[in-house]
Amino acid sequence: MMENIRWGILSTANIALTQVLPAIQRSENGKVLAIASESGKAKKAAEEYNIPKAYDSYEALLRDPEIDAVYIPLPNHLHKKWVMEAARSGKHILCEKPAALTHEETKEMINTCGEHGVTFMEAFMYQFHPQHQRVREIIQSGEIGDVKLMRSSFSFYLDDRETNIRVAKEKGGGSLYDVGCYSIHAIRNILGAEPVEVSVQGVIDPERKVDLSAFGYLKFENGIQASFDCSFDMAFRHEYEVVGTKGKIHVPRAFRTDVDGGEGLVIVQTEEGERTEQHYGDIYELQVSHFAQAILENKEPIYRVDNTLQNMRVIDWCYQSMEQKEPVAVLR
Repeated sequence: MMENIRWGILSTANIALTQVLPAIQRSENGKVLAIASESGKAKKAAEEYNIPKAYDSYEALLRDPEIDAVYIPLPNHLHKKWVMEAARSGKHILCEKPAALTHEETKEMINTCGEHGVTFMEAFMYQFHPQHQRVREIIQSGEIGDVKLMRSSFSFYLDDRETNIRVAKEKGGGSLYDVGCYSIHAIRNILGAEPVEVSVQGVIDPERKVDLSAFGYLKFENGIQASFDCSFDMAFRHEYEVVGTKGKIHVPRAFRTDVDGGEGLVIVQTEEGERTEQHYGDIYELQVSHFAQAILENKEPIYRVDNTLQNMRVIDWCYQSMEQKEPVAVLR
């Protein structure tokens, strides 16, 4: 039985080199065996990060029989192609969010992974921070009463718009794909519910035709309302708030606790007063360790593929509403 997972990294993308690759190296059940780049940067990255193998093509890395799993941080429009290639090569796959550009693309990817017996997980790393389980526990305890509203925001100001793939429409650019997907994911998973109506307005870049900002409203079957905003045109914020009949919970460091040394805050306000709980977690290491352990134990990750599919379905509805400039009623 394997003691650890041997990883290959497809691309020298910034998130791979600065976050996920070091997290695998910090983990106890994985090691980075190879990195590939089609831009000729693999050898330099391998030397810098002490990686044994470097490949000048993704295909060559996928042919390596010693690789157990791959991490795919490629631009959004390339996820489908390389997830399916990796699956056909028998590699387990951790793929950056969003999983693909549509629900149908994601379904095709996941079906291919199933056909080839490999594990797939979308890389929503934030969800592994313990603060979110604590929020669910507080909600379930009844301390804030019945939940009526959830709000979530994720934004940052994007400077390099001339060259950044986040504003390239043909590569799956846009604020909703890039950061809005986190708020949609958090709202669905914290509330444990699915929307029955979606309404989204976007601020579209007239030249690049991508959403620079999006403002969304989700209505749930149980009567809970939710809203989110995401943007490349606002200051850095990453937070959510859950409001109940007796109090509220504010999570001001919802999605990027790594920028605060792994410290998350859960601020609870009720009629009895206010308290702030501190919770710590290394989100990237927690993510890669969980995924590797699921492979080693032949178990499904806690973030299941049906959850990924539903998140992509909601993103589809959001873009549909944005384009049609009207709410989308979801048939159940």
